[in-house]
Amino acid sequence: MLALVDCNNFYASCERLFQPRLEGQAVIVLSNNDGCVIARSNEAKALGIAMGAPFFKLDPKLRRQVAVFSSNYALYGDLSRRVMQVLAGFAPQIEVYSIDECFLDLTGVADPIILGQAMARTVRQWTGIPVSVGIAPTKTLAKLSNRIAKKGGHGTGPVIDWTCLSDPEAVLAATSIEDIWGIAARWGKRLRTLGIADARALREAEPKWLRQQFGVILERLCWELRGRACLPLLPVDPARRQIMVSRSFGAAVTDPAALRAAVTRFATRAGEKLRAQGLAAPALTVFIQTDPFDTARPFYSNAITNAFAQPTQDTQELIHHATRGAARLCRPGDAYRKAGVLLPDLVSVKDAQGDLFDVPEDAERSAHRMAALDAINRRFGRDSLRFGSELASTRWQRQARMTSPVSTTRWSALPRVWA
Repeated sequence: MLALVDCNNFYASCERLFQPRLEGQAVIVLSNNDGCVIARSNEAKALGIAMGAPFFKLDPKLRRQVAVFSSNYALYGDLSRRVMQVLAGFAPQIEVYSIDECFLDLTGVADPIILGQAMARTVRQWTGIPVSVGIAPTKTLAKLSNRIAKKGGHGTGPVIDWTCLSDPEAVLAATSIEDIWGIAARWGKRLRTLGIADARALREAEPKWLRQQFGVILERLCWELRGRACLPLLPVDPARRQIMVSRSFGAAVTDPAALRAAVTRFATRAGEKLRAQGLAAPALTVFIQTDPFDTARPFYSNAITNAFAQPTQDTQELIHHATRGAARLCRPGDAYRKAGVLLPDLVSVKDAQGDLFDVPEDAERSAHRMAALDAINRRFGRDSLRFGSELASTRWQRQARMTSPVSTTRWSALPRVWA
């Protein structure tokens, strides 16, 4: 048996955590640069606010009924880590599926519902985050169970065990094909034309035929709906094949120095991720683009890839290639709205093939330099030590006018309590 624990309206719940006055009030969280709605409390959903809705298009009367927050990813990431730490104490194996979802192995558990209730109660008590728990023999059915648990109105609280449902056939028949885990709109449209419009119809389809038409993924989903586990738990994250750091700019960037500052930041973050995971990059791709929605200017998007002499995790080398590539792509008169750095085909540092003509002492100096950089930033705070080209401009940085004042990652932002 498996359990899927999913944090309810996670970003909105994080914002409510240190502001109890928001309990029962509609809350929405916006994407980078306060663009679109990316999280909604149940009250906001009841008002008809759609996921992904552009904030500027919301009716002013509706805006006055909701508490609006810019995204605070440092807070969300830290609270996610705390939730996962609590859940790790309830099962021998867990798979952290996303920032707010986790699968747990319940093999041998005598009463999964009692354990699920204990998990939900403990997570809420220790972290303040409400969760729902779906229990089933497979990951796909656990996802469906979790959806039912989120709706509430049953006697087991925020927990549903698929094997204890009175009428699972009705649940499958009422689940549209697009609501099944792993099926996007394009597949859903194609399946509907073939007469498969709900989960029960997919379960009854011939698995081999599904594989011929759609591939192995849909065949596995069919077996999972029949109760046969085809998607094992993955306790250890698979090694990343690529790293991408990209952001939309807070304002249009026309100055090459500002573009260089943004690309420097992205390359710096990519280097930090490489070293944290023990990986090296054989090449780097940098891309830039203008605003695709600006009808007054022609849209421009371009990218360039540079290969290294040997795989590297040296931030200085990443910045050199990223800024040089951005300079080649940049056109006078364009107003850029987004840029990013991609590191493809990553390899383990231990397996990285060296250069016959490389000087060993240079590689050692690079490793020591990056280790010192990371150590200083860990001790004194991120960005305590930065590369100079990043300081040329801040115009590109994202807008976050409504970020919550509370954070669990900065001493200066901890909440104050008066007795």
